[in-house]
Amino acid sequence: MQEQPPLQPRILLAEDDLALRRMLKLNFEKEGWFVLEAANGEESLRLARQNRVDAAVLDVMMPKLDGLSVCKSLRLEGLEIPILFLTAKNQIEDRVEGLRIGADDYLGKPFHLEELLLRVRNLIRLGQGKDRRLASARFEFSSDCWIDFSTYTIRTRVGEERNISKREAMLLRLLTSKAGEVVSREEILEVVWGYSAFPSTRTIDNYILAFRKYFEPDPKVPQHFLSTRGIGYRFQTEK
Repeated sequence: MQEQPPLQPRILLAEDDLALRRMLKLNFEKEGWFVLEAANGEESLRLARQNRVDAAVLDVMMPKLDGLSVCKSLRLEGLEIPILFLTAKNQIEDRVEGLRIGADDYLGKPFHLEELLLRVRNLIRLGQGKDRRLASARFEFSSDCWIDFSTYTIRTRVGEERNISKREAMLLRLLTSKAGEVVSREEILEVVWGYSAFPSTRTIDNYILAFRKYFEPDPKVPQHFLSTRGIGYRFQTEK
């Protein structure tokens, strides 16, 4: 049987500087890569959700949604697209923060084109043929409760298995990934709802109330899904 040729690598390029984006697109295409262009973070998030992407090059400082928030949203959705941040913010704390939230590489501006191309080639090798969904899909806590982020299902405190929405799964992943930390309402709105949606604080409260009904022995005296007045919400495995 004749082997199938490898798929053409597909690169998501998100950069609001038009001249730089055009230069990078031209050089990426010379490498034989197909380029998906985005001029802002909101557009890059849409393209990543709707297309096969083998690697993403994201500018950190973009309009509508910055690169860090795009990365957070993709990881909350379980998308394991290899990501390189391209940015003028090149302090060590900026690089650490980018890698901490799930990026695979970080390159400061100004940069050498050959170095960028080499790094993107490495990301393509990492991303091609790989399941876009995170392997670590299940989170277990409180001895009998779990959340399966790959199937959007949960097991409640009474042993019932039920489906949850994608938005619920994203908020649960955000809170559980930061267990013990207070997550602000602003961060929740930005990375779970996105730039163009404007839910009220009450909307988020209703999600938290639903989680308490699913998982808390006594929803009126929560042990896991806690509110921090005036700031946001905190998940903890044990009270």
